[in-house]
Amino acid sequence: MRVFEAPALSFAAHQPVLVETVLAMLGPAIEAAGPGAWIVDGTVGLGGHAQALLEAVPGARLLGIDRDPSALEAAQERLERFGGRVLLVHANAADWAQVCATRLDRAPAAFLLDLGVSSPQLDRPERGFSFRHDGPLDMRMDPTQGGSAADLIARTDAETLERILREYGEERHARRIARHLVEADRRVPIRTTRALREAVIAALPPGARRPGPDHPARRTFQALRIAVNDELGSLEQALDGVLEVLAPGARVAVISFHSLEDRIVKRRFRAALERGEVDVLTRRPLVAGAGERRENPRARSAKLRVAAGRQRTSD
Repeated sequence: MRVFEAPALSFAAHQPVLVETVLAMLGPAIEAAGPGAWIVDGTVGLGGHAQALLEAVPGARLLGIDRDPSALEAAQERLERFGGRVLLVHANAADWAQVCATRLDRAPAAFLLDLGVSSPQLDRPERGFSFRHDGPLDMRMDPTQGGSAADLIARTDAETLERILREYGEERHARRIARHLVEADRRVPIRTTRALREAVIAALPPGARRPGPDHPARRTFQALRIAVNDELGSLEQALDGVLEVLAPGARVAVISFHSLEDRIVKRRFRAALERGEVDVLTRRPLVAGAGERRENPRARSAKLRVAAGRQRTSD
C-alpha cells in the first residue's frame, strides 16, 4: 500500500493575495464602526488576511470561519497572539449568517471571502487537490463531510460528468474525458491523483496532450474540486446571506480566482445594487500589481470586488 506523507500546513510560506488592497477597501468601514468592531473572514484559511486586518485596526475583533479543520489549526497558531480578539469556528461560509447571529454581539463592520484552494493545501498530497502530486483522490475542503472526488467519478454517469467538466472546468474536451473516465473507472477504480491525471491525458487527442503553461488535466481537476465541495453553490448562499444582513456602511469584499466565481459575485452585487441595498465600490474588479504578480503566482488570477451596505428604507 502506498503511503502518502502529510506535512503540516505552513503559514510561513503562505502569501495572501491583495492584502494592501483589502486593507484599503475594508479598513474605513472597520474604523468607522469603532472599538470592538467585528470583521468576519468567511474563509480564514491560514489567517494571512486576518492577521493583516487585526494589525491594521487594533480595536477590531475577528470571527474566522473555515470548513477545513487543518487550516483552522494553522490559523489558530498564527493568530494566537491576538488573544480574545479572535474567534475561530469550523463551518462553511455559506452558513455565516447563522454563525454571526449566534456568536456575535453586534453587526459586523466587514466581511471577507478569499475563494478557492490555498497553495499549502495544493502542496499536501493526501488532500488530493493537485495533479502535480500523487495522493488519494479526495479533494474535500472538509474531510469530515461528503464524498471524495473518487466517489464522485464512481457514482456519476458520463453525461453528468461531461456537464461538470464543461460548466465548472470550461473544458473543451469534456465529452471525451467524461466518457473515458467512466469507462476507465469501471475497469480499474480511479482512486489516486496520478490515475486521474493519466486517464485525462489518455482521453485527449494527441495535440492536446503536449505539456504547456496550462497542464492538460488542470481543468478537470478544477471542475471535480468545485463539484465535490459545491463551491459555486456555497458562494451563492454566502453572498445572499451577507447581502441580506449587511448593515449600512458595512462592507463585503470577495477575492475570486476564476471567471465562474467572479461572474457570480458581479451578478449578486449588481442585483443588490438594483434593489437599492448596496453601493458597489468596484465597477471593475481590482487586481494585483506587476510586483505582486511576480512574487506571488496565485495573485495573477485574483480579482477583488467590494460592496457597501446602504441605509434601507421601509415601504
